[in-house]
Amino acid sequence: IADRKFGDCQMHDTGSKKLLLRYRNILSLGGRLILASLLLAAIQVLVADEHKIGSFSGAKLTTHPAWFKESFLDFEEDIAEAAAQGKRLVLYVYQGGCPYCNALVQHNFAQRDIAQTTQDYFDLVTINMWGDREVVQVGGQSFTEKTLAQALRVQFTPTLLFFNEAGKVVLRVNGYYPPDVFRAALEYAHTHSDQSGSFNEFMAIQSGSNAESGTLHSEVFFVPPPFDLSARDGRPLAVFFEQSRCLECDTFHQKVLAQPIVRSQIEKMTALQLDLWSDTPIVTPDGRSTTARVWAAELGVGFAPTVVLFDALGEEVVRLEAVFQTFHTQGIFRYVLERAYEQQPSFQRYLSVYADHLREQGYDVDIWSYDRPVSRDGIAIVPD
Repeated sequence: IADRKFGDCQMHDTGSKKLLLRYRNILSLGGRLILASLLLAAIQVLVADEHKIGSFSGAKLTTHPAWFKESFLDFEEDIAEAAAQGKRLVLYVYQGGCPYCNALVQHNFAQRDIAQTTQDYFDLVTINMWGDREVVQVGGQSFTEKTLAQALRVQFTPTLLFFNEAGKVVLRVNGYYPPDVFRAALEYAHTHSDQSGSFNEFMAIQSGSNAESGTLHSEVFFVPPPFDLSARDGRPLAVFFEQSRCLECDTFHQKVLAQPIVRSQIEKMTALQLDLWSDTPIVTPDGRSTTARVWAAELGVGFAPTVVLFDALGEEVVRLEAVFQTFHTQGIFRYVLERAYEQQPSFQRYLSVYADHLREQGYDVDIWSYDRPVSRDGIAIVPD
């Protein structure tokens, strides 16, 4: 009897072991399936992150004031109509989503004195940089808005061209001017442009404000004198024309040039700083001996700071001569360093393609941010 019970126990134990082994195998298979599912989910998340399109921000839609002139875009007719009312024509080139155009409307024209001065002395006509409306320019040539902007070599918006009664451009503003500088531009275009003296000289006699630092800002990437710009080192050249008591210069150095994404580009160039009112001796890229003051006047520098960018052979490519945020500033330097102008004459087209390229890599682009123009997960990135 005992042997039988023992045998029954053995049979029971053997069955239990088989059942336990089968249960363990099932658990093991289930665990592997769960683990595989978790790994697959993790891979999918990583792949999704890798192919995630970055965000784009900073673009701003703008409604133009109702007092802007409705025009058939016949400029000779517009100039004549303005002259009959004691006014001058202003051609304002804009593009949709442009935050600098928005600043012109919201920060400048929203101020009563600026809006009133503009309405009293100018007829302002809008041109869409990418528009298809037909335009009849001075001289009877026909264009579309887009081809006119190309013919005028518009690289930045807003661009404003002030015409006198004879159809001559007496002042051109390439980019956004803050209110105080814009007031001076309006005064110059209305009362001083037909007299001797450039806008550059007119701005020199304008009184500054107590908000300015009163000094030039030094940067480690500025080469020291003497300045022989005819010497070639194979790198593009960036000439910074600045002046003391210049609020825009202060902002440029403290908020834009301080950003690593900008500095990383300038450091690849030969960069120097000139006081545009000084008699600092220089040799220009074409080999002429002159001074900073004379050369600035020859180049028509009318805004401080202005950065004139030359290629490695000493030919001017583009200039930065208005207020720009970080993304556009670094983009201008990249445009020259990459020699992108050889294939793409429009800086705006280049910058748009570059922004899309960054977003395809998962970077967020903010064209209106000083410190995070390109970022990922809220952290500023230098995408080199």
